[in-house]
Amino acid sequence: VLLPQGKPTMEAWDNRNWRIVSDGSVEVNGGDARTSAKFGDFTLHVEFRVPYLPGGSGQDRGNSGVYFCDRYEIQVLDSFGIEPESHQCAGIYGIAAPRVNAALPPGSWQTYDIVFRAPVLGPDGAVVTPATFVRVEWNGVLVHENVPCPKSTGGASEDFVSSAPLRLQDHGHRVRYRNMWVVEGAPQP
Repeated sequence: VLLPQGKPTMEAWDNRNWRIVSDGSVEVNGGDARTSAKFGDFTLHVEFRVPYLPGGSGQDRGNSGVYFCDRYEIQVLDSFGIEPESHQCAGIYGIAAPRVNAALPPGSWQTYDIVFRAPVLGPDGAVVTPATFVRVEWNGVLVHENVPCPKSTGGASEDFVSSAPLRLQDHGHRVRYRNMWVVEGAPQP
């Protein structure tokens, strides 16, 4: 469990500056946070809450993100009532928009349940099979299925690896995370 429910801790993360909140969550603070462990193929559950920023627009509305293999971002953003796009909430940033907008209003706890397959690399380091978001559910709604990522998303390294830390992005907004866990292993068909 990376962010246990009830009593959060940043012990599994490289950035201990994130603020532990009395409601059982942690709040973005002082830069991105990466896990000390590396992950390849896995299933992730995470809950997040974006703040209400009535004066913000576009990417200035509770911006954060969850990076898989430290390279492929699922966007976290206040996208309530906005047309789905790849740079809105649940978008695979710059690659694929969610099928539907399943956003709850800012200030509400939301969930991602994601099955991710890391890229398969050949002996020379070339990509044999690209990273794939096998399944992304946002607040219980299927929004992505078998979406390959032929490249890294914005704000990530361009080289390819078969495992790397998970990263939670600090984009300067008071986004909160809680109840985050990973089940490692190849996703079942």
